[in-house]
Amino acid sequence: MVKKETFNLESNLKLEKHTEGETLTIDLTGRLDTATAPELEGKLNGWLEGVSTLILDFKEIEYLSSAGLRVLLFAHKQMMGRGGQLHIKNVQEMVMEVFEMTGFSDVLSIEGA
Repeated sequence: MVKKETFNLESNLKLEKHTEGETLTIDLTGRLDTATAPELEGKLNGWLEGVSTLILDFKEIEYLSSAGLRVLLFAHKQMMGRGGQLHIKNVQEMVMEVFEMTGFSDVLSIEGA
């Protein structure tokens, strides 16, 4: 059974959370930046318990800052520490360039749109 919840963080980021078994999928819409990254990290802290696979859908992410990258690294470390996996999917070209320029594309499981 899929459980779905929606959360609005600040004015620049919306999260739609889908839970199915030990898989947590979060659809992100907007900007993952200095204002929204700490809130996303706080949400992930509470949501990752019992999760073996975390999927972040970046289809609607239009901007990613260094603060956002830090939260993604945090999520990656959290998942690796519990023997789980983090997948980032549907990444738009402009955001993919950020991943490639920073080397995150070599570390994280990232799939383009």
